[in-house]
Amino acid sequence: MAWSASQYVKFEDERTRPARDLLAQVPLERINRAIDLGCGPGNSTELIIDRYGSAGVVGLDSDLNMLEAARRRLPNTAFVEANLATWQPSEPVDLLFANAVFQWLPDHIDLLDKLMDGLAPGGALAVQMPDNLNEPTHLLMDETGHAGPWKAAFAARSVRRNPLPDPSTYYSRLIAKSARVDIWHTIYNHPMADAAAIVEWVKGTGLRPYLDHAGEEHREAFLADYHARVEKAYPKMSDGRVLLRFPRLFMVAVKA
Repeated sequence: MAWSASQYVKFEDERTRPARDLLAQVPLERINRAIDLGCGPGNSTELIIDRYGSAGVVGLDSDLNMLEAARRRLPNTAFVEANLATWQPSEPVDLLFANAVFQWLPDHIDLLDKLMDGLAPGGALAVQMPDNLNEPTHLLMDETGHAGPWKAAFAARSVRRNPLPDPSTYYSRLIAKSARVDIWHTIYNHPMADAAAIVEWVKGTGLRPYLDHAGEEHREAFLADYHARVEKAYPKMSDGRVLLRFPRLFMVAVKA
């Protein structure tokens, strides 16, 4: 599945806010080496550089479009193509930072556990993931998937992400290698111009697998069906805008 950096940054302020909130809880005064896992177009990498300086900061992503955008944004920073399902640091790292990437990877708790081994003592693994599969935005993707002439493709194979495990599951796995593990949820309520803006938002992330699965010949009809459902689910507020509720899960594990 290919990603679109230009689509992703249409809502850069809203997408960067969780990364900023996550980084604020990282208890490191200084770092020698930091890796931004799933760096995307470099917006989260830029936050790390703003706080700690550029020395030793590297961004990783599997998508070439995202890496190209990140390199344009931060031309003096190294951005490397890597598969996070198999990647491990070659030397101890002070900060492993992951903003909205591990929800896409099966068995990501095993991956997070292994990444703890790549931290220097006192180093931090900081992770944020959307926890919004039960929000209308995502429930309606499934409804649309099973409603149109494309429904046979979705009956044969679901593209719905697996729900995130309970916070206690993460805690139990990470605490064995940690001096402390902080886990919390934040629910953001983003004012959006209208239902079409919500559709534009999810076109950059959660809706992409559905559009790919439906096929290019059904893309516009799929979007029209989904838009109509979103319009009903998100009523206009007093100023004409709609409110996008967006829960996210955060965790910071400090290695013992």
